[in-house]
Amino acid sequence: MTTRPTGDDLLALFTRADLGGDQRLDLMEFTLVLDELGLAWTRAETQDRFERADGNLDGFISYEEFRAVMESQDWAGPLPAAGA
Repeated sequence: MTTRPTGDDLLALFTRADLGGDQRLDLMEFTLVLDELGLAWTRAETQDRFERADGNLDGFISYEEFRAVMESQDWAGPLPAAGA
């Protein structure tokens, strides 16, 4: 993907990366998203961003957390809420 995802694209990206089908991303799945977006970060940078995105500190990133971090980093355009 060479353009910033918006709306349904972002949800589709999240869903493809959610290999466990549990509607949340672990660190490995989050790394897959970054790779698909063409964001080349070091392991430490990826870990740091994952931890910052994990707002409720459960060790996973929900779609809402993912959407928020994408918006805060200007990696996506205006995005709808999950299920919208």
